[in-house]
Amino acid sequence: MESGVGNLIVFTGPSGVGKGTIVRELFKEVDKLGFSVSVTTREKRAGEEDGKNYFFRTHEEFDELIEKDRLLEWAEFVGNKYGTPKDFVFEKLKSGNDVLLEIEVQGAIQVKEKFPDAVMIFLVPPSLNELEARLRKRNTETDEKIKLRLAKAKEEMQHTEFFEYIVINDDAMRAAKDVKNVILSLRGKKKIKLDLLEEMLTESEA
Repeated sequence: MESGVGNLIVFTGPSGVGKGTIVRELFKEVDKLGFSVSVTTREKRAGEEDGKNYFFRTHEEFDELIEKDRLLEWAEFVGNKYGTPKDFVFEKLKSGNDVLLEIEVQGAIQVKEKFPDAVMIFLVPPSLNELEARLRKRNTETDEKIKLRLAKAKEEMQHTEFFEYIVINDDAMRAAKDVKNVILSLRGKKKIKLDLLEEMLTESEA
């Protein structure tokens, strides 16, 4: 076991499954757990801080990060790009903290392909009917958008082979406890090797 190196925890699931609620509980309950700050090209909103909410970059700067392989994953939504900065995450891991990435399913798969030692946790609803009920309870989207989200959720749930842990969110507190137990259990058997981390950091600086 390599001492002093944290684990990279990738946490994902369909939209509306309750990831945000569980993440908030994890940060209240789990010490030495860091959160990755994403890079984005979207405009900074009132009250947001660079380096805290996001790293705000121009489209040209973001494209340079892609070209230099400085992102663990990235995607484009409604004309803006979002990604996970490799150097930021790896420096946190080197400090001994675990790092939690709460990202979309396709981004999670990108991370696993680039960083096989990442620990993959997939949060699922008890059923698609329950997921639909939760989305409708939000009362923020049209029927058409809800149908699109459900279709996407159904497609995303076909990718469970990429994930080591599947957690059913039938009760938020119980699901948060399950995820917490996974994270804590991994601390006795570190997967990430320091020499591999140094090698990947060097590659991203080249």
